[in-house]
Amino acid sequence: MYAVMKTGGKQYRVAEGDRLRIEKLPGEVGSSLTFGEVLMIGGDKVAIGTPLVAGATVTATIVAQDRAKKVIIFKFRRRKNYRRKRGHRQPFTEIKITGVSA
Repeated sequence: MYAVMKTGGKQYRVAEGDRLRIEKLPGEVGSSLTFGEVLMIGGDKVAIGTPLVAGATVTATIVAQDRAKKVIIFKFRRRKNYRRKRGHRQPFTEIKITGVSA
């Protein structure tokens, strides 16, 4: 059984046992999360929401709270002696899906 859920402005196809990096959510490592915005449930019987599937939830456990690898932003204008270098590390929450219920 799998589900399509929405969190952090993005949609993810998840099944039980999947590990997933999503936008940062508050919570400690080891705590449990419940996602109520389920757009579709798939498997033996498919249920498509309009826009959400009523009563469907996805439960997960927080595995890690971390920051992604550094992305370098380099701005350059030729012949103008203009150079700007910046870096950014996006925070994320890594979760493990523990259950999908319809």
